[in-house]
Amino acid sequence: MSTPSACTREVTVNLENGLHMSPSAQLVQTAQAFGCDITIRKGDRTVDSKSMLDVLTLAAEKGTTLVLEANGDGAQEAIDALDQLFRTNFAAS
Repeated sequence: MSTPSACTREVTVNLENGLHMSPSAQLVQTAQAFGCDITIRKGDRTVDSKSMLDVLTLAAEKGTTLVLEANGDGAQEAIDALDQLFRTNFAAS
């Protein structure tokens, strides 16, 4: 069982069309599987990773650096799962 914690990780969008509808939906679905709070920061804008609309408003194009931050139970596992999406360019597992 995880202990409450905070975890932050920087990721880069490498998708040719950026973080568009399909990968955003995958990101949100993955984030919703965790009970901790997870945010995504692009510059000075921070959004809720469990909200499709919020994620889409980031307009994260290819090459964009994002900061993932999770707080609470399962924070490390959540960040690892989201990081895996970015590292595999959201390839279906």
